[in-house]
Amino acid sequence: MDNENFDNPNSSAQEESINLRHYWHVVLERRWLIITAFVSVFVLSLMYLFKATPIFEATTQIKINPEADNILRIEGFSVARQEQDYLQTQYKTLTSRSLLGTVVNQLKLEQDERYAQSIDRVSSLARDIQIAPIRLSRLVDVKVEHPDPERAAAIANSLATNFIQQNLDEKMHAAMDVVDRLGEEAETQKGKLEEVEKKLQAYSKSNEVVSFEGSENIILQALTQYTTEHARAQSAAVSARSAVQEVELFLNAGVSKFSVPQVANSPHIQELQKALGIAEAEFAELKKRYRHLHPEYIRAEEKVLSFSNSINARADILIAALRNSAQMAEAEVGKLQEQLEEQKAKQMWLKDLLVDYNILKREAEQNGILYQAILAKMKETDLTGRNKINNIVVVDAAEVPLNPVKPRKLLTIFLGMVGGLGVALGLAFFVNYLDDSIKSQDDVETYLRLPFLGYIPNIKAANVSERDLQAHMHPQSNGAEGFRTVRATISLTHNSEKLRMLAVTSTIPSEGKSLVASNLAIVTAQTGLKTILVDGDLRRPSVHKAFQLHSPVGLSSFLMAEEEDLSKIVHKSVVPNLDVVCCGSVPSTPSELIGSKRMSDFLQLLKERYDRIIVDCPPISAVSDPLIIAAMTDGVVFVTKFNKIRREHARKSVQRVQNAGIHIIGNVLNDIDFEGKDSYYYSYYYYQNRYYSSHYRTGGGDPGKREGSNQSKVESN
Repeated sequence: MDNENFDNPNSSAQEESINLRHYWHVVLERRWLIITAFVSVFVLSLMYLFKATPIFEATTQIKINPEADNILRIEGFSVARQEQDYLQTQYKTLTSRSLLGTVVNQLKLEQDERYAQSIDRVSSLARDIQIAPIRLSRLVDVKVEHPDPERAAAIANSLATNFIQQNLDEKMHAAMDVVDRLGEEAETQKGKLEEVEKKLQAYSKSNEVVSFEGSENIILQALTQYTTEHARAQSAAVSARSAVQEVELFLNAGVSKFSVPQVANSPHIQELQKALGIAEAEFAELKKRYRHLHPEYIRAEEKVLSFSNSINARADILIAALRNSAQMAEAEVGKLQEQLEEQKAKQMWLKDLLVDYNILKREAEQNGILYQAILAKMKETDLTGRNKINNIVVVDAAEVPLNPVKPRKLLTIFLGMVGGLGVALGLAFFVNYLDDSIKSQDDVETYLRLPFLGYIPNIKAANVSERDLQAHMHPQSNGAEGFRTVRATISLTHNSEKLRMLAVTSTIPSEGKSLVASNLAIVTAQTGLKTILVDGDLRRPSVHKAFQLHSPVGLSSFLMAEEEDLSKIVHKSVVPNLDVVCCGSVPSTPSELIGSKRMSDFLQLLKERYDRIIVDCPPISAVSDPLIIAAMTDGVVFVTKFNKIRREHARKSVQRVQNAGIHIIGNVLNDIDFEGKDSYYYSYYYYQNRYYSSHYRTGGGDPGKREGSNQSKVESN
C-alpha cells in the first residue's frame, strides 16, 4: 500500500492543528509578558477614566426641505440645482467661520474657560460641533459637546437659529435682486413677442392661407379624406379581384359552379337547394304510385325542373355580380388615385409655405413661454420674499443633557481590555518572531538538518555528581528515561554497529554536553557493554567532579608522555561496566596534545579494550579541539540546550563540523522543564514519562537493568 494513502487525507487538518498548537505555545511561553502588557494597557485606560473631564452632548435636529422653486431657475433654460450638492453645501455652511463667529459673539464664548485660552476660538468651537445627517432623510443632527451641559444646549440652539436666519436673509436679498432683473427682462420679452406675432399675421395674408394649423387646414383635411377613401377602395378592389380569380380558378378546373364558395355559401342558393331537395323527395314518392303520364307525376316533375333552373340562374347571376363588382372597384381606385395626386400637389405647395411659417411660429411660442415664465417667476419671487418662506426648520430644539457622553466608561473599559489583549498578544508574537532559538524537534530537523536523538528533561539535582550520574542514581527518573531513549535511537541508526567511539559536543559552553556524555556512558554500560568515558575537554574538565575522582594523573599525563601505563589513568566508576579517564592536570598546550599522534594511539588502545567509548569534547564555537577529536571517532552527538542557542549560531557550528567531513549522528535537545515553564511545549512527552515512571514504581526493580538486558541484544547485533 502506498504511503500517499496515509499522508494526503488529513494533511491540511494536521497543519492547522500544528499551527493552532504553536500559537497556543507562544501564548503560554510569553504569558508573563502578555499579562504585564495587558495589565499596563488596562490600567492606563482606568487612569484615563478617572482623569478625563466629563463631556456632555446636546443635539438640535433640523430639517432641510428642498427649495419650492429656485428663484434663480427659469423652467427649461437654466440648470437645476443638484440635490446632493445642495445638502452638502448646507452641511458645510453649518460649520462656516461666519456662522460660528456669530454664535461666539452672541453667547460671549470668549469668556468661556474652554475657549478663553484658545487663539482661534472659532476653530476650537468647530472641534466641539458634529454635523450628523440622518441617512435616507432630510434630517440633520447638530451635536455640540461641552463640559457644561447648559452651555452645550445653548450653543446647539444658537447655531441652529442663526443658521435658519442666515438662510432666510440670503433668500430675501436674492429675491429682491431677482424681482428687479425679471421686471426689466419681462418688458424686453413683451416687445419681442408682439413683433413676432405681427410677422405671422402678415405672412398668412400675403400667401392667402386661412390657417396653417392641422385642424383648420382645408387642403390637409381633403388630402386625409382622399387618402382614407383611396386605401378603402384599393382594399375593396383587391378583395373583389381575389374573389373573381378564385371563381375563375374553380371553373377552369372543371368544378361545378355550385361548388364555388361564393355560390355555395349564398343564403338564396341554399334555400333553393333545400326546396329542390324537398321537391325531389316528393317526386320520388310519386314515382312509386303513378306513371309518367299522370297529372301528379307531371306536376312534381315540373316543380323539380323549376327549382333546378332557378338555382342555375341564381348561380350565374352571382358569378356575374362578382365580375361586375371587381370592375367597378378597379374603376373607383383609378378615379380616387387621380384626386389623391391632385391633393398631394396642393399639400406640397402648402408645406413649402409652412417652413417659414413654423420658424416664425416657434419664435413666437418661445418668446411667449419665456415671457409667461418671467411674469410667473417675478410674481412668485415677490410673494416668497414678502412671506419670508424658509425651507429649513427646527424639528427638535436641544435640551440640557443629564448624563455625559464622554468618557464612555463601559466602552473604554471594553476597549482597554480588547486593546490590552491585542497589544499583549501582538507584543508576544513579535518577541516570539525575534526569538530564533532551538526549541523543538522540528527546529532541529528544519534548521540544523540533523536527525533527532531525543529530549533530555531539566534535571534538578543538589550537586554535579547527582546531576551527571542521574541515570545511575535515579534510574526511574524522567531524565534517566530520556538518556535511555537517546541510547536506543543511536543503536537503531543505520550501521550502528560501527558507532563504537562517540564524541559529545555542543555549540557553546553550558549546554549540557558533559551531562549527556556522562549519562549516555552510564546507560550504555547498563546494557552490559564494556564502556569508557573520556574527558576530552583539556581546558575546563568536569568529568572528575561528577565521578568524584581527583587524581592528578589523567589524559594530559598520557598525552605528554608522563605516564605510559594506560591502566594508571583509567579509573573504575561506581557504575558497573563503566570506566572513566579524567583530564588530570590542565595542560598549557591542549590543542597540540589533542592533535598529537599519542591521542590517536590512545583512542586506538581504548578501542581494542572497550565495546563503547564516549568522549566529552569542548564546545565547537570555542576551540578547535572538538573537530580534532571528532575526526578520530566514529560519530558526533551534538547537544543543544533548549531555548538558549540561536538557530543560525547552531547551524554554523553544525556546518563547521560537517565541512570537516565528520559524521554527526544526531542532535540531543537538553534541559527541558517538562513540569514547569516548558511544559506547554512537551506536555505529551511529560505525561508519557509519568505514565511509565508510575509503571516502574508499581512493578519494582531497576528499569535500567530490565531495559538494558533487551537493549544489549539490539546493540550486540
